[in-house]
Amino acid sequence: MSELLQPPEVLPPADPTGRMAEFERIYRANFVTVTSYFARKTGNPQVAADLTADTFVAAITSFASFDPGKGSPRAWLFGIARHVFARHCEITTRGRYVVARLGGYRVLDIDEAAELVDRIDAERPGRVLLNGLATLSAADCEVVELVDMTGLTPKEAATALGISPGALRVRLFRARHKLRKLTESIQTNEKGTTND
Repeated sequence: MSELLQPPEVLPPADPTGRMAEFERIYRANFVTVTSYFARKTGNPQVAADLTADTFVAAITSFASFDPGKGSPRAWLFGIARHVFARHCEITTRGRYVVARLGGYRVLDIDEAAELVDRIDAERPGRVLLNGLATLSAADCEVVELVDMTGLTPKEAATALGISPGALRVRLFRARHKLRKLTESIQTNEKGTTND
């Protein structure tokens, strides 16, 4: 993988066992996954880069309140990413996004933009699946995306969504069943079309 999508190098923390070192480990372990999540969601390299940055700014700001007893760092971080994306969608829907963000974009250089475009292209099958997921409820769609596409464990996804693991398993089963039926229906229609 190119160095462009790796977290930037920083000076080692003064205390390698302290909270900042712990946050840096979380940051480095999840940077690429969070960037991929936003690349899949947006299809825009500038927006994906900005939302990734916003997520980690929000994470470092609230890190003092992070309780590992309530879930894994990854689940906590994706809970923040979901909120950052929801806020982005709300602002975009209202038309304020253009005004609020135009001055805040950091123009990516050619190599960074090309790398993000490559990542977006690599995530294209995920976006195609997300388009197919549009037939599901928002809750079912989000469960499938977090577990099957992003790779969170069901427990981590439940924590990120703020629901019980049992409720998540029910949603996931229901969503996967609907997707299987949809896939079978599409395959049946394609076979009927090719046989004509």
